[in-house]
Amino acid sequence: MLEFITEVPKNKQIGGVHCVPILENGDLVMVWDKYEQVLTTIGGRLQENESLFDGLNREVMEEAGIELSDERTLFASWYWKEFDAYRLYYLAKVKNFVELPKGYETTGYVIMNFETAIDMIKKIEGREERIEVIRRAGILSGQLES
Repeated sequence: MLEFITEVPKNKQIGGVHCVPILENGDLVMVWDKYEQVLTTIGGRLQENESLFDGLNREVMEEAGIELSDERTLFASWYWKEFDAYRLYYLAKVKNFVELPKGYETTGYVIMNFETAIDMIKKIEGREERIEVIRRAGILSGQLES
């Protein structure tokens, strides 16, 4: 279940962390999941004893070759019933692009505006929770009207 939040949930463990990285011009960065054939936010599962931001920094580097600035805003969570854990979503500013590390699962990143991202998700898969995550991030970043 998707919830819009501003504080990390305390009642269950945090199993994963994702973000919607934003460029200076207001565009967002997403990745194409070559296995599921979907456009998705950047992130994944936390490793044992890994902090939220260490995990997020690792995932954005592995999946898109991005370094994030320290400016991050928690805005949503998804409760994974099968894992009894939360996935957290942050809005984050892109600090820098670097060479994508070799050997990771993502085929690369896609840069677009929020309206295009929502249209593409609707066309490709139509998952309402992913659309709502992008919509909320667009509103918080000032790129979409509420």
